[in-house]
Amino acid sequence: MVTGNVRALSALYRIQRSGLLINTGRCVTKLKRRFCEKAGNPESGGITNFHAIRQMMANLTPLPAVTSLSSRVTRVLGCNPGPFTLQGTNCYLVGTGASRILIDAGEQDNADFISNLNKTLQTEGITIQEIVITHWHRDHTGGIEGICQQACMAQKIPVSKFKQIKASDPMLGHGLEYSYVSDGHVFSAEGATLQAVYTPGHADDHMSLWMKEENSLFTGDTVLGEGTCVFEDLSDYMSSLDKIRNLSPTRLYPAHGPTVENPEEHIGMYISHRLKREGQIVECLQTADKQGLNVQHIVHQVYPGLSEHLNKGAINNVTHHLSKLIKEGRVCKVEDKYMPVATASL
Repeated sequence: MVTGNVRALSALYRIQRSGLLINTGRCVTKLKRRFCEKAGNPESGGITNFHAIRQMMANLTPLPAVTSLSSRVTRVLGCNPGPFTLQGTNCYLVGTGASRILIDAGEQDNADFISNLNKTLQTEGITIQEIVITHWHRDHTGGIEGICQQACMAQKIPVSKFKQIKASDPMLGHGLEYSYVSDGHVFSAEGATLQAVYTPGHADDHMSLWMKEENSLFTGDTVLGEGTCVFEDLSDYMSSLDKIRNLSPTRLYPAHGPTVENPEEHIGMYISHRLKREGQIVECLQTADKQGLNVQHIVHQVYPGLSEHLNKGAINNVTHHLSKLIKEGRVCKVEDKYMPVATASL
């Protein structure tokens, strides 16, 4: 989030504290990525005032605290809304038997979420056999210890995820520890078979989960129910989108936002959005002189008339695209200048 949007964020938090976002029987509804893109992403024009934030929220999809989405999937909303969590983290109970898999654990010390999870377990007469984590971000891992202590009667249940590449996962408390699995690992519960699919880009340990019984995919933060995703490596991210599209799922269960019933169209939107911006950057470099362009010059051409407070976000976006193009061998960097590889070889 860029500095120029601190007032917008403060306004958002004031709305949350005032209770204006809460509907009876529902957790707060706030679309994280859409706000982030509006407030800090130059591709959306930016939001800098309270009225615009309220107007945007009025158009958001409200999500109930607990929803049965299919005979195999129940969503328990993390009740942790905000500019980085949309309506909250979607935590999924998966299976049809008395013992279920829980995908993601929400944030730390969220009493409303734990209460809703416990009520669901008690009402359905079910327990949690293991927790599977899509990636290391705290809105997905923070609630692990609390769930085990308060919803699993302090039992030591398996907690599985992919291992981070660039960093180490923090140690868990209460004698818990991560069980690291590999791409293709299969988790099984009565009525549900989940295969781990490595989908890096948003995070280097990102896991999606393929449920063969429904031909559906739990996408974590790689594909959201609304808005578009932030990423740390665009090249990996685009490859992950291609991998998800090639699976041809009939439904997506994202970690934020509503379920996606038109996966092909939705994923296509993600891909075309990024390819359009990439094409603009490539065209900019191809029409430049042989000395190339630095990032700021590219930003000026790709985002004409950009507001100053959005410049940092634009530089970040362009840098991600340039890193991807370098990784693909299409662009090279000489000192602080970028140029097409063909130009550099002349």
